[in-house]
Amino acid sequence: MSDFESVKETEERAETEEKENRRSKLKGFFLELIIYALILVACVTVIPNYVLQRTIVSGHSMEDTLQDGDNLLVEKVSYHFTQPKRFDIVMFYPYGKEAKEYYVKRVIGLPGETIQIKGEDIYINGSILEEHYGKDPIDYSGIAEHPLTLGEDEYFLMGDNREVSLDSRYEEVGPVHKKLISGRALIRIWPFSEFGSVE
Repeated sequence: MSDFESVKETEERAETEEKENRRSKLKGFFLELIIYALILVACVTVIPNYVLQRTIVSGHSMEDTLQDGDNLLVEKVSYHFTQPKRFDIVMFYPYGKEAKEYYVKRVIGLPGETIQIKGEDIYINGSILEEHYGKDPIDYSGIAEHPLTLGEDEYFLMGDNREVSLDSRYEEVGPVHKKLISGRALIRIWPFSEFGSVE
């Protein structure tokens, strides 16, 4: 084999390797692009629907704890494994998830408990509930004027501003089934001056 043929073979081999490298880099680029696209889809659809959702408080029913226009992060995972706890602030769909209208309220009564509101006091199974969340004294008992026993997956929810809150005291809302509770309010992210966990 002549030197000329040897050089030619070497050049062809180098050219082939360069083409393979280009192909490999192109494959890597498209793979990265697909991964970034999947991450973007997760951020835009999966996370807000199933993990963490930004929610805006509309109205005054949760004052003084939350204000109209507050931005919250609602986590949507834990209630798949645990039950809502008394005094959790939750987001729920009073008229079904297909209606898309959600409320933000506080859990007062738990499944199986008997709720009654007498005057300014909330009774759970005959005992006064010790709580300090109400902005004003209760002046409307609604369907809880008489003892109301919750079903095995029902919760009694109330706003902290009892004078203006449309909540479980009203027949159009009533006790709320767990399947309609979307998640628990975790953090207030706006306004920045009030940034932090919500309780």
